[in-house]
Order: sequence, then structure tokens, then C-alpha cells
Amino acid sequence: MKGRGIQAARLEIDWPELMRFKRTFTEPVPKRREDGFAKAGITAFHGRARFAGPTTVHVGKEILEGRYVVIAAGAIPADLEIPGAEHLTTSDRFLELDEIPRKILFIGGGYIAFEFAHVAARAGSQVTVLHRGPRPLALFDPDLVDRLVERTRELGIDVRLGTEAIGIEKSSAQFIVQALSNGETGGFQTDMVVHAAGRVPEIDDLNLDTAGIEWEKRGVRVNEFLQSVSIPTVYAAGDAAASGGPPLAPVASYEGLIVAANLLKGNHRRPDYLGVPSVVFTIPQLSAVGLSERGAREQNLKFRVKHEMTSNWYSSRRVAETYSGYKVLVDEDTDRILGAHILGSDAGEVINLFALAIRSGMRATDLQHMLFAYPTSGSNVTRML
Repeated sequence: MKGRGIQAARLEIDWPELMRFKRTFTEPVPKRREDGFAKAGITAFHGRARFAGPTTVHVGKEILEGRYVVIAAGAIPADLEIPGAEHLTTSDRFLELDEIPRKILFIGGGYIAFEFAHVAARAGSQVTVLHRGPRPLALFDPDLVDRLVERTRELGIDVRLGTEAIGIEKSSAQFIVQALSNGETGGFQTDMVVHAAGRVPEIDDLNLDTAGIEWEKRGVRVNEFLQSVSIPTVYAAGDAAASGGPPLAPVASYEGLIVAANLLKGNHRRPDYLGVPSVVFTIPQLSAVGLSERGAREQNLKFRVKHEMTSNWYSSRRVAETYSGYKVLVDEDTDRILGAHILGSDAGEVINLFALAIRSGMRATDLQHMLFAYPTSGSNVTRML
């Protein structure tokens, strides 16, 4: 913001202080949650759970029997199956670092890699991202992803695409990550290697086969009520369920409510995943909701696309954001919004307006005629349609 009314001769992130502040949010949660369970008459058992039968679960030396069992075990980092994988730092551990290393390498090109890379780079670390595919952030609009990659590299982050990590070696105080790119092998020296190559349901050690519970790579196989397709007394929610919903925290909470309702009053509620927004919290943010261009074409839909880079818009200029843009898809027959994709400083908030429109069935014309407070980023919606 230099030259735009802000004078800051020295602006930096104090990592230890940042972590202390973060812990004021996270540390009280477990006790507060367990106290809430106790007040509600819920007993908590600590330990690894394993099925001994369709409704019987072992937790340590305890044997628990229930009318129903709900599997909501969450997710863990995927096994990269490469030599030296034991040297990887998980995303959970990264968020507990008392000091941030001088050099950090992220394996993977998804949410975790880009969000943490942006944080680490701004905290003063030299950051490298290795992604084995040709384009990272595969669930987002490719044109806007390309712009975010440009912005990320502009920060000094070394983003290597088409580069697959094949091994990690420890060398004195550093690590050497061996990677394959264009048929050639090269090494990257770093102080820390962070696993950012995706997560999988944490269900492998639950003994699901013993109980006859069908499961797959995406989780427990469930029907439209989030009930196990093989054992009617078992339900699953969140990352542990192969439900068709995106692996996002709000979706997991939503599915938990669906399961609770069906347990209490019989199967009557089905999840609706229409219009679920998703955000990559980089700077700028990248967000999406609904269909991509490719997805709409695969469904043979007739639609119009409005796409523009918006770094010259007032909302970007006033915060010195040089990388921003959008893409909106509208059905030509119904005038309904099929998808929206935004790159910009308030993309995470503005995408909620499009999500509301998609989920409620509003027409693009209805949204275009809204009178928004100005000058807010939300008021840009009318220009995007």
C-alpha cells in the first residue's frame, strides 16, 4: 500500500506471537466440547475405536454396545508411499510450530499447500511447492487458478508444476526432497517438508469388514439418508462417508445434523449439496460455487459465460490487489446461475451471495436488479451478470 496513504517502514509477522494468539481460539475447544457433552448426558471415551460387530465397538478395554453407531472419524493425510515419508510434517503439526523454519517445501498443490505457502512466505520463509499435475487446485476454475499461480510466484514462492516428489532424505539438519520432472530427477534442500497432498477418510483401522460395513476409498458407502448400504444400524457423516458432498467443514456439520434427525425420527432427511461454496484462503482469495465450464459442457447445458479480470475495478485498486477476476455461468433457458468463480480480496464473502442464489433458485436477472450497499465488494455482483 506504499504510495496509497499507508506508511509502513517495517511490517512483518511475529510467528511466536501469532501462534500464541491462534491458541486462544483452539486450545479451549476440546475441554469446552467435552464439558458440553457431559452437560448433555453424553459420555466420552478416549481411544481408538474398532468394530467387533455391527453395533459393538471396542475402545481400549471398554466394549460399547448401541442401537445405532455413527461413524464420523474425519480424515488423515494420505499415504504418499515414498521413501522417507516418515520425515513429513503434517498440516496439523505445521499449525503448532513455535518457530517457523527458514526454508519450507510443500508436497501437493491443493488448499493446504497454497494457503500455508502464502502464510509462510509472508512470515519470511523461503517456500517451494511441488505439484505433480499440470495445474494445481483442480476443483477451481483453471483460468483463475493460473492467475493465482502467477500471484503466488510473484510473492517469491517457487511453484513447480509437473513435479512429483519420489523420496525424502535427511541430511544433517536439512532434508533433501528428490523429485521427478520431465523424466529427470532433481533434489530440493529444505528445513521442513510439509504433507499437502490430500487427505483420506480415517477409517482403515475401524475393522469395518469385521462388522460387514461396506466402504471404499472415499469412505463408508451410504444411501440417500447417510445410512450404511450394508448395515442399517450404522450411519456415517463428514469425511468418513462416501456421500457425494464436498470434503468441507460446513458439509460435515450439516451431514451430522442430517444423521441426528434420521436417528431420532426415522429416515426422512436427505442432504442437498446444491450451491455449496468453497474458498482457498490465499491472498487474494479464490472461491467457487456450482458448476465449472467443463462440468456444464459435460452435462450438455446451454449457458452463457461472463469472464473478466478486474484489477482495474475500484474494489481491487483501493486495496492494491493486482490479481482479481471472475467467471459466472448462467443457463440460457432458465436464467438460473449454474456456477460462479471469483478471485479477489473478498472472494470468500461474495461467493456466498452466488451460493444463496443457486441454492434458492434465484434467476440471474433477480440478482442483477438487487440494490447493494455501495461501495462494497458485494455490489460488484451486478457487474458480474
